[in-house]
Amino acid sequence: MGCRKRAAKRDLLRITTVEGRCLPDPRGTLPGRGAYLHPDMACYDLAVRRRAFPRALRTQGPLDTADLPPYLGREHGTA
Repeated sequence: MGCRKRAAKRDLLRITTVEGRCLPDPRGTLPGRGAYLHPDMACYDLAVRRRAFPRALRTQGPLDTADLPPYLGREHGTA
């Protein structure tokens, strides 16, 4: 969503929406539409700046993304 670079599914963080909040779904088991993001702050910041969360998750209005930063931190390409 943020940088729009391709990566293996296991290297990305799945995000879903529940009641207007974006929730991380590291196991990929939460129901509903999901979107994928590199788990680093740079990609997250780009997604927020581009307003990509509502578009990717097909929701109306702004979404609360406060639950996501604790799951971010790694840079692209590191384990």
